[in-house]
Amino acid sequence: MATTHDGKPTSRVLWVDRFLALIRITFVVLISVGLIAFVAQQIDPQNPLARWLNPDATGLTAPQFKGLLVTGLAQGAMYGLIALGYSMVYGVLGFINFAHGEVFMVGAMSGMITSNKLAEAGLWEDAFVFSLLFVVVTSILISTATAVIMERIAYRPLRGSPRLIPLITSIGVSFFLQNMSVVLLGPGAKSYPSLPSWLSQKRSLLGFEIEGTKLVVLLTAAVSMAGLWFLVERTKTGKAMRAVAEDKEIAALMGIDVNRTIVTTFAVGGAMAGVAGILWGILFRSVIHTTGFLPGIKAFSAAVVGGIGNLGGAMAGGLSLGAAEAT
Repeated sequence: MATTHDGKPTSRVLWVDRFLALIRITFVVLISVGLIAFVAQQIDPQNPLARWLNPDATGLTAPQFKGLLVTGLAQGAMYGLIALGYSMVYGVLGFINFAHGEVFMVGAMSGMITSNKLAEAGLWEDAFVFSLLFVVVTSILISTATAVIMERIAYRPLRGSPRLIPLITSIGVSFFLQNMSVVLLGPGAKSYPSLPSWLSQKRSLLGFEIEGTKLVVLLTAAVSMAGLWFLVERTKTGKAMRAVAEDKEIAALMGIDVNRTIVTTFAVGGAMAGVAGILWGILFRSVIHTTGFLPGIKAFSAAVVGGIGNLGGAMAGGLSLGAAEAT
């Protein structure tokens, strides 16, 4: 038996771990059934399983399948970027930050505001690449700041409390951010400015016809994941994160600033959510105050399927979920 901070015995496998294991099994089963049904549909659209899941099932042509797969991977890449934040915070603090989806929404909203201001100034069309980079950096900074402030005000005072308390608090923070968006920007959907025609054109790559926007999403997600891997595995900051995730008390005895490491974890997770937010805006070109809710739930599911706390698994879970959802 392990012990709590006050010396009382507690089970090694806590209810949160059991809950996450149940969710993981459920989603793995659902994804597996969906993939089996998809394969069965391609073999024979009239087979009982395909007809039961989708009475209007028809087989896909190769171009249709490739198009759906690219769409699913692009959307899954965004789920994966959001899922990284869930995994990082859970790995270090051991609780699920359900407000992380709203950090993604803040990034998407920041990108919308910045890109529209640049469009009004005529820079969005005349200097698109520079404007896009500026929008990405702005979204990352604002979503990172949101995550850091959230940790400092909402979660740090609750550190050491039962795990259910910060979980409930995160739901409250989520509603707060949604309503702040409504107060500041209004309840309706907000649009990004039009993209250059050359960015939306399809390009042939490895036998796939890929729209420029989806290619940008996939490449940006790959670069972001590679950068995060380097940070976690090859830098002192990453080693500190892993040490704190393993044991906070021993990490503190080794001279690691635990509070600073936790803030850094929230900041990096917020940055990944900011990247996902601007990619969402580029791909769908519309955001609303509830934009972060459904993608956040799906990203959490992806993190659980991939093994929450496992960064590579979070991205793989996001890609798998996106591909299964599209096909």
